[in-house]
Amino acid sequence: MAEGNRVMVLTCTGGERGDILNPAMDRPGVLENIVDVRREEMAAAAAALGVEHVWLGHVDSGLPQGDPLPPLPEGCFALVPGEEVAREFVEIIREFRPHVIVTYDENGGYPHPDHLKVHEASMLAWDLAGDPDYAPELGAAWTPLKLYYTHGFVHQRMKMFHDLLLAEGRTSPYGPMLERWQRNPADIMARVTTQVECGEYFPQREAALRAHATQIDPAGAFLATPAEVQRELWPTEEFELAKTRVATSLPEDDLFAGITAEKLDKLEAK
Repeated sequence: MAEGNRVMVLTCTGGERGDILNPAMDRPGVLENIVDVRREEMAAAAAALGVEHVWLGHVDSGLPQGDPLPPLPEGCFALVPGEEVAREFVEIIREFRPHVIVTYDENGGYPHPDHLKVHEASMLAWDLAGDPDYAPELGAAWTPLKLYYTHGFVHQRMKMFHDLLLAEGRTSPYGPMLERWQRNPADIMARVTTQVECGEYFPQREAALRAHATQIDPAGAFLATPAEVQRELWPTEEFELAKTRVATSLPEDDLFAGITAEKLDKLEAK
């Protein structure tokens, strides 16, 4: 936004089945009105970032626990056919006309069934949105130029913050997550193609996180390392270029790398 670009965040569910992870918000009236509460939180987060926002209004699937996993609840988002969700995505893409799409990878970031559904629908919509023969009633075809997976859980970054807190004699909330990582030591940095330096905007990012008060505990891992320290130690966010219709050189430091004025003129002319 600082460079004059429009950004839209698409939220697919109301978060009805999400837990209250902040003890200060575990009070009467919150869980009973969780959809309204989370809509208010999302509006505050969007305002903090300066992004546009759209709700699809599907029902949260929850995060199943157990072995074997229980069946997903009837009517939830994860059970909606991917083609139906993709159709909704296509309509929004054709109206908003993004050059770049950022979505979850095939693991959903972590395997939440709703994240997995978003991935499925995003990949379908990437192909369908620019097809003039597909659902012309949804608007004129629009062809996004690049699609990225976001990678927010990076072992090296978390370990760095963990070690810093311990060196300062403080308790680190990262320990349990790092222990789980040791049992499944996948290195997501091996997949990262694009690191965008954005440390100067970390205060806005933190404000957006704090806005999600039912999910973000001020004493938890997301806010354990101050924004200014994160900016000094790890001032980037990480992405993986999954699809592109423009030539670009890897590694990148810009999600718009390779999107030239000539490419934009051709896209607008279609």
